[in-house]
Amino acid sequence: NQTLTKPTENVVHDIPRVAIIGAGAGGSSAAFWISKAKERFNVSVEVDVYEKASYIGGRSITVYPYDNSSLPPLELGASIFVAANKNLWRASDEFNLTRQTFGAGGRAGIWDGEDLVFTFGDSWWDTIKALVRYGALAHKRTQQIVKAAVERYLTIYSLGSPKWDSIADVSAALGYSNMANDTAASFFAKAGVAKRFAFELVEGATRVNYGQNLDDIHALGGILSLATDDARGIKGGNFQLFEQFLKRSGAHIHLNTQVTNISASASPSTHWTIKSSLGEKHYKAVILAAPFHSTGIAIPSSLADSIPEQPYVHLHVTLLTTTSPKPDPTYFKQSSASVLPEMTLTTYEGVRIGKREPEFNSLSYHGLVREGEWAVKIFSKERVSDDLLFRLFSDQVGWIYRTEWDAYPKLTPTITFPPVKVDRAFYYVNAFEPLISTMETETVAARNVVDLLLREEFGASICGSHLPVSNSPENITITTTTATANITQDFVLGWDC
Repeated sequence: NQTLTKPTENVVHDIPRVAIIGAGAGGSSAAFWISKAKERFNVSVEVDVYEKASYIGGRSITVYPYDNSSLPPLELGASIFVAANKNLWRASDEFNLTRQTFGAGGRAGIWDGEDLVFTFGDSWWDTIKALVRYGALAHKRTQQIVKAAVERYLTIYSLGSPKWDSIADVSAALGYSNMANDTAASFFAKAGVAKRFAFELVEGATRVNYGQNLDDIHALGGILSLATDDARGIKGGNFQLFEQFLKRSGAHIHLNTQVTNISASASPSTHWTIKSSLGEKHYKAVILAAPFHSTGIAIPSSLADSIPEQPYVHLHVTLLTTTSPKPDPTYFKQSSASVLPEMTLTTYEGVRIGKREPEFNSLSYHGLVREGEWAVKIFSKERVSDDLLFRLFSDQVGWIYRTEWDAYPKLTPTITFPPVKVDRAFYYVNAFEPLISTMETETVAARNVVDLLLREEFGASICGSHLPVSNSPENITITTTTATANITQDFVLGWDC
């Protein structure tokens, strides 16, 4: 906390103030985007960030095995980002943070609760096995679907990026509407992807990344669950990205501060009054960067009614260390001489035909914590008992750390989304989550919200006049102009203008 500024006193300021509620990916980056407008165009505004927790980072948290800070920290929450996540990638470069890989060439398996139905790696023999089991076209067709979706997404970082106050409109502009309004199971079937491939490999990805099955999650969630090539994390913990966003923003940061009420301001120069554990304060604008229904914040009933309740996946996370280099093969009905994969994904397909449900969503080794002792992360619907852990790792379990939380939104097929603009000068970053929920897309949604706020309340923007002024659907389209065509691949809107 040594980098944080002191809380400001509750006094009247001539300089307009913006309140940001939440210091995770969305809130911290929102403060950073505002600072970019201040830096480039001398926008006169001060920012207060309220966070009810004692730390910055939201769902990005690390813990140390045995509470020993000399051992490598382990990510408890949001773990990875990829090169297509241009804001986080650029931030790690700008902030001089070290990206680390998660190992290459490891093996993975698919467990259905009773049988290890498939194991695979990157050898020629694995390729032959996959061709025999899934056919020649399933993988290629899936790759094409993922590539096309990612290419559309990347236009968000270009000068031609849309500015939106409707998630449905930006979804349509990106070509995602059909994907968001169909289950992944249905979408992949229509695309000609073999059912076995979809319900084993694709479902394995949706269960580890979002805790949801292929016939529940929308197709866009299923597709982006597969866009994890060359995944990286920040050495020492991803939370450092969000600490740096805030440190460099110059915002006033209030940790351990619960906001309880947002109401219309009686002051002629402000729009909103915030009540918190620090008292009452007036603001020209408010950015809510946390899931509204989880905040406990009271707002006018007409506004609360406009934000549909978003169900979340309640996830159990178990971190542990073990001196067993692989899981016990007998648990998976393999011979004692078998060598199990470093990662076990799961499918619900066994349950659909009457088998027992897997006792976890995923199990993955995360490298050595010290010589002869490995770290393991398990995601599950229910608490994983000590008995199960000892069965999984041949009684060779050292340290255990458990937590549970609402990890990600249930990405059910939909055509309706929360409002981006709840009211005048009141914006909602997490409106984007039912479409795509990642650390990166929170920073993208925050950039969009900040640009809306600056344009509507300050006559300014993050990047001058590049973004479209109109929010009408016909103007929210993805185009390639001469300017955008000449921009290098390193260009990232917001960072660059």
